[in-house]
Amino acid sequence: MKICYRYTNAMEECEEIVNEGFVKLFKNIHQFDETRQEDTLLSLKGWFKRILINTCIDHYRKSNSSVNGHVLTHESETIADQGENGLDMLSYKEIIEAIRLLSPAYRAVFNLFVIEGLSHEEISQTLGISVGASKSNLSKARDNLRKLLQNKNLIKAYVSPP
Repeated sequence: MKICYRYTNAMEECEEIVNEGFVKLFKNIHQFDETRQEDTLLSLKGWFKRILINTCIDHYRKSNSSVNGHVLTHESETIADQGENGLDMLSYKEIIEAIRLLSPAYRAVFNLFVIEGLSHEEISQTLGISVGASKSNLSKARDNLRKLLQNKNLIKAYVSPP
């Protein structure tokens, strides 16, 4: 659930993706190679994680990959990747909640690049967008996350006792 939760902003969607992932796992269990690693359980977990990530990507492709009615293919390819770091004093839960508030296109690119470690070229091929669009979407996702997290941090500082 945690993997799928990062890619969607609705619990029902998340559950749907997890269920679809389990169906894929059971349909293709005959393809699983038990002898690949010594620890079969660890190997199975890694294989299932990859199935879930691919299912999330498939779900993203099926859904509308646009923001405000504009398809995010090469909208702002000239925007450079800022490479900014996040805030140090945030919990995992706060960061995941902020990621879930991103638009689907930004969230998918952010998850694939930052969390899954794919390159912009791999993201481009996976999502069917240009490399520039991947870089642009990552930059915008980071900007939006920074704003979301800073606003949340300011509200916390204002509300919490001294």
